[in-house]
Amino acid sequence: MKTLLLASNGRYVIEKGMKLLFPDVSRIKLAWITTAGKGAVNQDHLERHRALLEKEGYHFEEIDIEGKNANELEKLLEDKDAVYVEGGNTFYLLKAVRESGFDQVIKKLIERGVAYVGSSAGSYIACPTIEMSTWKKPGEEKNNFGVTDLTAMNLVPFLLKAHCTPEKMEFLKEKIAKAQYPVKILSDGQAILVKDDKVELVVI
Repeated sequence: MKTLLLASNGRYVIEKGMKLLFPDVSRIKLAWITTAGKGAVNQDHLERHRALLEKEGYHFEEIDIEGKNANELEKLLEDKDAVYVEGGNTFYLLKAVRESGFDQVIKKLIERGVAYVGSSAGSYIACPTIEMSTWKKPGEEKNNFGVTDLTAMNLVPFLLKAHCTPEKMEFLKEKIAKAQYPVKILSDGQAILVKDDKVELVVI
């Protein structure tokens, strides 16, 4: 069964979301992909989430995909039950995904039944494109690290917009109307759960 959990924020993935897939998280082997955090201006969330993973009893291996190749990633991920791709800078993450071959590796793992879990940038790269990362007001733009082709992993047939608040919706309406794909809106504490062809909004 193809299983993906695409969330807005990492805290709720760790504390509640992962338990929708694995009621006893201490019994699984988790790959925690932290690459996106390296491109973020503020990396404090990585320290917080590392502490939360330990507190909640996860058996996890922290993995940076940058600088690795597909063969190396296959070996690192071959015994994992779930792959959790952390948030940060989506452009930085997508660049590393392409250069490492992570996109091809993860597709094989998902077909084999390994769960893909993402938060923020980790959710965005599961979509057909990461154009949502460009939906910023002047002055809010992120470093794109030279990435101009926004094509992502296309694990799901829709786009997500994370960290949404009522205040942001007026600005986003025009962007959503012009998007090439359907857009699902997520506030923190929400996720999209995909099981094969079933797509469900969950509040976690």
